[in-house]
Amino acid sequence: MGLIPAPRHISRNPSGRGRLGRATRLVAGPGTEGVARWLRATVGAATGLPLAEGGSVDGAGDRIVLGVDPALPAEHYRLVVDGSQCRVQGGDAAGVLWGAQTLRQLLGPDAFRRAPVRPEREWDLPAVTVEDGPRFRWRGLMLDVARHFMPKEGVLRYLDLMAAHKLNVFHFHLTDDQGWRVEIKKYPKLTETGSWRARTKFGHRASPLWEEKPHGGHYTQDDIREIVAYAAERHITVVPEIDVPGHSQAAIAAYPELGNTDVVDTSALTVWDNWGISPNVLAPTDNTLRFYEGVFEELLELFPSEFVHVGGDECLKDQWRQSPTAQARIAELGLADEDGLQAWFVGHFADWLAVRGRRLIGWDEILEGGLAPGAAVSSWRGYAGGVAAARAGHDVVMCPEQQVYLDYRQHAGADEPVPIGYVRTLEDVYRFEPVPEGLTPEQARHVLGTQANVWTEVMEDHARVDYQTFPRLAAFAEVAWGRLPAAADRDFAGFERRMAVHYRRLDALGVAYRPPAGPHPWQRRPGVAGRPLDGPPPSR
Repeated sequence: MGLIPAPRHISRNPSGRGRLGRATRLVAGPGTEGVARWLRATVGAATGLPLAEGGSVDGAGDRIVLGVDPALPAEHYRLVVDGSQCRVQGGDAAGVLWGAQTLRQLLGPDAFRRAPVRPEREWDLPAVTVEDGPRFRWRGLMLDVARHFMPKEGVLRYLDLMAAHKLNVFHFHLTDDQGWRVEIKKYPKLTETGSWRARTKFGHRASPLWEEKPHGGHYTQDDIREIVAYAAERHITVVPEIDVPGHSQAAIAAYPELGNTDVVDTSALTVWDNWGISPNVLAPTDNTLRFYEGVFEELLELFPSEFVHVGGDECLKDQWRQSPTAQARIAELGLADEDGLQAWFVGHFADWLAVRGRRLIGWDEILEGGLAPGAAVSSWRGYAGGVAAARAGHDVVMCPEQQVYLDYRQHAGADEPVPIGYVRTLEDVYRFEPVPEGLTPEQARHVLGTQANVWTEVMEDHARVDYQTFPRLAAFAEVAWGRLPAAADRDFAGFERRMAVHYRRLDALGVAYRPPAGPHPWQRRPGVAGRPLDGPPPSR
């Protein structure tokens, strides 16, 4: 069967086999209508079976029956296949969808195609009972579309891939020094100017190579509404990220008054065409605050998520140290230093969002200088930020770069395309433990979950994103979903055996994953410099 993520409990039923055929009907109980639509659009399309409506939840005949069982916890499901009857019950609609995803896996790799390859066949199923549910409420994937833009169709495709792996939070990194990707009607230059750069560094920033053509693009507000609705149908929450006060050169290029005009000629800035961390950061002025309040007002209309991500990472403060305006604000607020100024800036938006019923989340640098109550932390610089946040009573999403940054290289071999960072193999990701050691049970409850991050500086198209993301996202999904043994005790050999089946599903989905034996010739990038780091990654 090769189920991924592995379910908590699976047993065989006496009938020995199940089947789907042209007579199979799909019965959707109250609250499961969306899952029924998804099944017809995916499994129905792949099998060629009509999955017609008909019959009652308690009736007889060849049927798939979907239902909500309030006795089950949220996102949990029970799948029973017995002869021509298949029942999927969930604690809520999300649980029903996760059960339907498992049903799709049981049908075999051809159930992941877009049209039938054997249209006249009946589809066999193992007669099993599967009972399952997630460990974490936040099972996330962050996709950086600022460095390399991914068109809307690619984003929708990744939402489907997430749902197939029972991931439920899409962290949408929409702005950075190299591009602004979301339409803000109040400030049209953010996309007119800020979404395009003149050229792009090819490879790591130390590479001498450039792609000498404009790169860019953005999502209209209707595109965003479509993405959010598409995600919601798959029980995925979209958390937008607008980076402040650093990683903001694209915004400053569009509206120079947002920058530190008393230090640099911001009118001469363009959208950044290189990688790394730009020194051009937002000015800590009332004008900047009002501008970004206008941005977030439109953003809240587009994204109904509880959390809004404000970045807050890697804010170089040299310009603030040189800026009379910034220094005057530090004195006016009675702050100790520039770290305190960043905390004030982030705290302003934490309060602003809280008044509107939302919660701020940011990278772990937002802890420096103090963090507003109710704000949450994405711990990326190892475990330390997450430990500090949880001990201080803040909710945490664990995404340490040393473990789950999927832009890091997958092998030490010379053929790895544009090798970045430490080697993080499929097994390394499988042995990642999201809850840090040393937390009390009460502190550990602040760990909302975990997230894999895909930064796209050296990923010029969706095939490169696929290569870096898969198959490691499958291992991450099992870590995020299941209650696995301690890292050293996990059955990686068993996971590999299940992956042998799962690779065929990824093939059917058209995923350009890294093969176990190494990259295909067309996946290599000979002569394009990366930045490999040797040895084990530091434990922080």
